[in-house]
Amino acid sequence: MNEPSREARQEEYPSLAFHPYNILLLLSIVGLTALFLSLSAAFVYNRIQNNLPPIRLPNIFILNTLILLGSSATMWRAKKAYLADDTKAYQRALLATIILSLTFMGAQYLGWSQLFSQNVFINSNNSASYLYIISGLHFLHVVAGLPFLGLFLWKAYKHMKEPVSVLVYFSDPEKRLRLRLLTVYWHFLDALWIYLALFFWINYLVQ
Repeated sequence: MNEPSREARQEEYPSLAFHPYNILLLLSIVGLTALFLSLSAAFVYNRIQNNLPPIRLPNIFILNTLILLGSSATMWRAKKAYLADDTKAYQRALLATIILSLTFMGAQYLGWSQLFSQNVFINSNNSASYLYIISGLHFLHVVAGLPFLGLFLWKAYKHMKEPVSVLVYFSDPEKRLRLRLLTVYWHFLDALWIYLALFFWINYLVQ
């Protein structure tokens, strides 16, 4: 049996509001939110039950927050350039997002290294274990988004060489949907990191 054409799929989801990709992203965000909230609650419970000392985050975690805010802004810029059919701005914004994401990963590694230098290891106590697990899970979700960013950037350079191919690329509603979903995912990771940074800082202050 032949697969339905792109036109048929678009007719099935005329507004793309109920597209399976939208539903999958929503379920993923709800699931991740529940996971990190559960880990946060477990962190607080274990710290109180075991009377564990607070862990002070290295200042580089503040830099990480600014880097992620920058990557979120460049993703917003990429979406805006796509809707405006601005090829160069679209390519630059995607490239900047990838560079900032890689910078975040490097800074995050430095942050963990600073914790190691303070003799805070994953097996030091329950608080340290949760800190590394929570920040590590967030790190992995940033890593998981990089291949999609790379694919968008590769297609942007591959299919945006001639005026006709540029027109076809920018007029494709499925590409527009996928870019919007990736942008929402990136904003979610940014908001999640801000929550986590504030959560650990407040736990450090409330002794």
